Amino acid sequence: MTIGTRIKQARYASPEHEVFLALQHLVAALVQESSELLRTAGLSGAQYNVLRILRGGGDAGMACGEIADRLISRDPDMTRLLDKLDALGLIARSRENADRRVVTTRITDSGLATLADLDEPMNALHKSQLGHLGKTKLLRLLELLNDAASHSSSETVT
Repeated sequence: MTIGTRIKQARYASPEHEVFLALQHLVAALVQESSELLRTAGLSGAQYNVLRILRGGGDAGMACGEIADRLISRDPDMTRLLDKLDALGLIARSRENADRRVVTTRITDSGLATLADLDEPMNALHKSQLGHLGKTKLLRLLELLNDAASHSSSETVT
């Protein structure tokens, strides 16, 4: 049963409400499939997101607050999340000499290898999930999502 079919079967107060619920259903389905893939690597979605953020941060690494600000879904216990990645050997943390209060987190070679192993399967999953829309529709969808995000408290979709 498609999202549209589920929506047409029920009565909603407005088209906005229908779209909101359709987005929730779609996100839940997409996230479940990606979570299953990440589980094969022993990672949660939040852990994968942190590793990708740190890979983008390069050799300089990032402070805990910087990582938290970039997360897609806010994790209430960032320290615990980083502790798990550290225990897996996927990240390393160190205090900076200039300011001992700042702990910088960097992705390790093992973390980079884990992401490299996931890059192709994750790209293939996204292609199977959304590739049928084609480039033109995907760009239009991204434009619509950014337009919707610009009127909410969230940031634009990238």
